[in-house]
Amino acid sequence: MIESIASSRPFVARTYRGRFAPSPTGPLHAGSLVAALASWLDARAHGGTWLVRIEDLDPPREQAGAADDILATLAAFGLNADESIVWQHDRTAFYEHALARLADAGCIYACRCSRAQIAEAATRLALPPGVYPGTCRDLALPWSSGHALRLRTDDRAVDFVDRACGHFSQRIATEVGDFVVRRADGLFAYQLAVVVDDAEQGITDIVRGADLLDNTPRQIFLQRLLGIAVPRYLHVPVVRASDGEKLSKQNGAVALDRRRTLDELAKAAQHFGMPLFGVASHDAFFRLAIEWWHEHWSVPPTMGAKERTNDG
Repeated sequence: MIESIASSRPFVARTYRGRFAPSPTGPLHAGSLVAALASWLDARAHGGTWLVRIEDLDPPREQAGAADDILATLAAFGLNADESIVWQHDRTAFYEHALARLADAGCIYACRCSRAQIAEAATRLALPPGVYPGTCRDLALPWSSGHALRLRTDDRAVDFVDRACGHFSQRIATEVGDFVVRRADGLFAYQLAVVVDDAEQGITDIVRGADLLDNTPRQIFLQRLLGIAVPRYLHVPVVRASDGEKLSKQNGAVALDRRRTLDELAKAAQHFGMPLFGVASHDAFFRLAIEWWHEHWSVPPTMGAKERTNDG
């Protein structure tokens, strides 16, 4: 059984702080706007602070100029951050510190497995696709170049209550396996970086697409290990492409039209079930949208992730 490095702190009522955290892999599209608008409206409806963080941890996937284009697009749509923009490339020291704490607690080990080897082992052992079988868990491999670093998990279920999706539970060890916190190429993995960044920025509420719902137990697991308060979560429906998959640039997503910002905002609002307001200005749209969001999505300040891990 893996214990917390520091005593787990229960969620307590704090001043609302939300965020939108895009990766600069291309321009914002309709799906991006849904996530941005939802997080912005939730912050405004709760009288809170809305932050923007550029998650530029993966240079091979980044598109030149995309980060600046994202920020310009948000400004054109009236979605302005309340504090200075945070860039993940400036935050390596925070990730190194968290990794060192996990390593000191015996939670980290090196792994030399390739994706092909993991897939072959999972098939041979009749594991679900993508589940890491623990091949390197007890080999005590060196933390050398070419080795990923994985976090040891256990067989307890991690559960939480999502504001949209309700109760969600996952046994990470059997449904995911020990997961990567630093990649074989030396880059920090999303799961560790997002937990560290949200904690350091004091994020109380995370509003994002439902495609990230099954990532949340891994993040809660890390939060508990590091003694970080668990935020509230709200996962909104993702925008789908014609093939039924999440809309992305790989399946036909086009950049938002900055000349038709009110039309684009109205389409994003309709995705939540918000009625068309037929307004002629950003101020009018946002005023009505905030009122609608407050009526439909406001939550008591005590609602949050369950601060326990089930044994059964």
